[in-house]
Amino acid sequence: MAELKYLFFDLDHTLWDFEQNSIAALHDLYEHENLSAKGVHAFDDFNQVYHLINDQLWEQFRQGSLSREALRWKRMWQTLLHYDIYDVPLAKAMSEKYLEILPTKNQLFPHTIDMLAYCKDQQYDIHLITNGFELTQHQKLKNAQIDHFFDKMITSEQAMCMKPHKGIFDFALAQTGAEIHKSIMIGDALDIDILGAQQVGMAQVYFNPKKITHDQSPTYEIHCLSELKNIL
Repeated sequence: MAELKYLFFDLDHTLWDFEQNSIAALHDLYEHENLSAKGVHAFDDFNQVYHLINDQLWEQFRQGSLSREALRWKRMWQTLLHYDIYDVPLAKAMSEKYLEILPTKNQLFPHTIDMLAYCKDQQYDIHLITNGFELTQHQKLKNAQIDHFFDKMITSEQAMCMKPHKGIFDFALAQTGAEIHKSIMIGDALDIDILGAQQVGMAQVYFNPKKITHDQSPTYEIHCLSELKNIL
């Protein structure tokens, strides 16, 4: 492999701890809307139902069968339906409030800041490729105080396609001026980050903190972000 110069990171579930931050945001939302008085008696159950529905709808969004706007409110609508709450205005209000609260949370994976500082010190060009909503992702970076580490953030909204589609990687290379043989993608999703990078011939680092078993062959695999220093 040629000497690396360009690092492309995923954000959610790789640097920014989406799972913990989403739970915290949903708990704030649960309290703000007083959902216990509306028949949603246990937050843990509400959280589990929401995330199950959100995962299903995100897959539809990635496949192009659901719009961004529909995803945002239907995940709340379907969660409320689970509790026999038929209130579209409430679902839409909860969607807006959740998107307002979520990016204010700032839990990062262990060693994120140390690792990014190391990469910056080593003179790497550091970028992001994310399928997340653009405004929300910018807010996450700012509130987690890691925005200054990145040269460019490439989003699916800019590229008009999502990982693992080849187009978003081609767009990222064009926008950053990166050379593919000197680039590497670091992400947590085998079927999104790793597959997408493989399809364009870019090296990959699979971030697998839960040590999930699989039969794929990424260029590298790490279980902690601190291990990146052994690769870069």
